[in-house]
Amino acid sequence: MISCNEKTEQLSVEVYESSASGNKLTRITEFPEGKNAVQIKVLPEEEFQTITGFGGAFTESSAYLLNKLSKENRKKIIDAYFSEDGANYSLTRTHMNSCDFSLSNYSYTPVEGDKQLEHFTIKEDQDDLIPMIKEAMAASKDGFKIFGSPWTAAPWMKDNNNWVGGKLLPEYYDTWALFFSKYVDAYKAEGIDIWGFTVENEPLGNGNNWESMHFTAEEMNDFVMNHLGPKLEADGKGDLKILGYDQNRDHLKDWVDEMYKNEETSKYFDGTAIHWYASTYDWMPETLQYAHNKAPNKLLIQAEACVDAEIPVWQDDKWYFEKEATDWGWDWAPEKDKHLHPKYAPVNRYARDIIGCLNNWVDGWVDWNMVLDTKGGPNWFKNWCIAPVIVDPEKDEVYFTPIYYALAHFSKYIRPGAVRIGIESSDETLMVTAARNPNGSIAVIVFNEGDQVKNINLSLDGKDIDIQISAQALQTVIVPNIKE
Repeated sequence: MISCNEKTEQLSVEVYESSASGNKLTRITEFPEGKNAVQIKVLPEEEFQTITGFGGAFTESSAYLLNKLSKENRKKIIDAYFSEDGANYSLTRTHMNSCDFSLSNYSYTPVEGDKQLEHFTIKEDQDDLIPMIKEAMAASKDGFKIFGSPWTAAPWMKDNNNWVGGKLLPEYYDTWALFFSKYVDAYKAEGIDIWGFTVENEPLGNGNNWESMHFTAEEMNDFVMNHLGPKLEADGKGDLKILGYDQNRDHLKDWVDEMYKNEETSKYFDGTAIHWYASTYDWMPETLQYAHNKAPNKLLIQAEACVDAEIPVWQDDKWYFEKEATDWGWDWAPEKDKHLHPKYAPVNRYARDIIGCLNNWVDGWVDWNMVLDTKGGPNWFKNWCIAPVIVDPEKDEVYFTPIYYALAHFSKYIRPGAVRIGIESSDETLMVTAARNPNGSIAVIVFNEGDQVKNINLSLDGKDIDIQISAQALQTVIVPNIKE
């Protein structure tokens, strides 16, 4: 056996692995001698995007479930996500007004015709969402960013007078811009700072199933250029981030073409938000590259992802590494798109997408619900999904799925302000990315989707070390900053 720390001339590293064989962010310190090593070279002089963060979303469903658990299990989950010893989430999302992962439809603007929003109230959030966010803040040493996303305005502001579908009436564009400003003030009064927004969750709609409000790219530009941007600026909130689009990557090119058409259209947009639901295996690198090249100085944030249209598998780690999961597209995608939605292994989908995103200029990656129950809810539309943490509130039991550990490989070890750096690998079957953290340490993340153990020779600045990654495994290799 070769120890990582035996030979002083070797590269000094810490290795953490999660695998189908049972490792869960397990520290690995010894590796069997192996042949035919994959050569992975870290190239710190090659610098790419600066990382905004990694994390998940605060939803009413997750917060409601935490309220039903014992104090011990509630704290266990919060700490697992936000403490330095846990996943240490740094970038989070929440919904403004209700969404599908709410218990019912609600709005902060309940009084019809209230154009000045004199009756604006976040009372719906005060029993569940706000306490969850505050406890997360208390558990987080470094703090984290929060961006809000509306699924819809109240029906009285829309042309169809409905929670689902329809468009914002032009006469309420100023009212809707005021809504964002009021939201920031209301949350600040609770001691919660908002970092930014997406303008609208899934502006192309969701098949008219749950809360939605439709915008074309031109309409969103109009709203941001002439209403939201100027209103936030006038209210002294011009530093809040505004992210456009916020839907699947298959339409991303069309939206960034419109958003960043010229200086006037792009002025108030700080970046673009995207989702992953267009495919269970393709992270669409060419599309991500296109979006980056269209606006190289703007943020590109993956704002929502989950194993959707599935009921969680309870306490069976093996399932999460097997190609058994299906998504909405398995049943409902148009025939021409069905090939993008084969069965897949949940852990593989997360690992592939996050590494693929990082290697193509995405600077933030945010999961969807943090906590769901054994049915995949609660969800008023019964749109069941899987979260990294599943709970049985009746039995007060908690299950950390392998997805939780997959996410933690990134959120825990690549910190905000890190810079992605170059990598050379001799094995195209391994996915690899790397980043240099603000403290000078380097995180190298390797994903081995195959069913064979791989030997690796990792080199940096003239030093190297021989390590090994298990079959079906995600591994984070930390190279400490030896100059500290």
